[in-house]
Amino acid sequence: MKPALSFFAALLVSVTSISAQEALKPLRAGIIGLDTSHVPAFTKLFNKGETEGELAGIKVTTGYTGGTDMPASRDRKEKFTQQLRDMGVEIVPTIPELLEKVDVVLLESVDGRIHLQEAREIFKAGKPVFIDKPIAGTLAEAIAIFELAKQHGVKTWSSSSSRFGPDLITLKNNAEIGDIMGVTTWGPCSYQSGTPDLFFYAIHGIESLFALMGPGCETVARAKGPITDQVTGVWKDGRIGTYRGIVKGKSEFGAMVYGSKGNQMGAKVISYEALCRQIGTFFRTGEPPVSEAETIEIFTFMEAADESTRQGGKPVSLAEVLAKAKVEAQSLLK
Repeated sequence: MKPALSFFAALLVSVTSISAQEALKPLRAGIIGLDTSHVPAFTKLFNKGETEGELAGIKVTTGYTGGTDMPASRDRKEKFTQQLRDMGVEIVPTIPELLEKVDVVLLESVDGRIHLQEAREIFKAGKPVFIDKPIAGTLAEAIAIFELAKQHGVKTWSSSSSRFGPDLITLKNNAEIGDIMGVTTWGPCSYQSGTPDLFFYAIHGIESLFALMGPGCETVARAKGPITDQVTGVWKDGRIGTYRGIVKGKSEFGAMVYGSKGNQMGAKVISYEALCRQIGTFFRTGEPPVSEAETIEIFTFMEAADESTRQGGKPVSLAEVLAKAKVEAQSLLK
């Protein structure tokens, strides 16, 4: 028996070693859409040469500029493209050429309106994809992206960097707070023509709201003004979560959590490094840290907020908004 045990023990060690080697296999990352400050920031993090941890072995090697007529894209893409060139990243003229040269993809285009179009090309290559915020230009397009990913057997997810900020993490599962009974988050709020109001920048504060509250929002009511854009959601268990968009005034991120045992406030909630570490883990494991269902609910929340404005600030049912978007998504998949 001893020789057999020794054989199987050696085999287990060998398999474990192979698995460890596979986990650290170098991965070439490609970035599509070089028109956001996230691009040079993420590239610096992935390419700093860590030898262990979530970023180890993953290097941004190739970029595709892309871009649209949206001012945030049009006016910045050349600057960020040149910054990547200066970091030694190869810039290619088409998405298919990029896909031939990489193992994993970061879809970073700042204009969410073209994410569905770009995702159609990317998913055909069957490579895991992180899609930066906003995942799409409409809720229907977001639903279509997830459906297309499933059709092609591709793992994908999307998130704001605010979800993984250290201050926000401290507020979750906090014994001093106890059960989370309600949350208020706040942050800079600016709009971009062509997409629902909250998709462009308010998404940071709303992602934080959902990271703390969890899914389960049923209705949304919005009060939009020249100084503050406030959106209030009522969850199915009766809890209330509020996002306060700072349109004018001192612009900063934050969250206040009301708990069964105590109340606490967290200040800065944005962390590019924490997000990139989550992306790195996803590229290795294929397991998204944020579910499709929660991401869809976040975008339903934001589209429902626009509908509330159209109805004079009345509460709007997320279920009704989602049902309509699902019908629209089906037409996008044809």
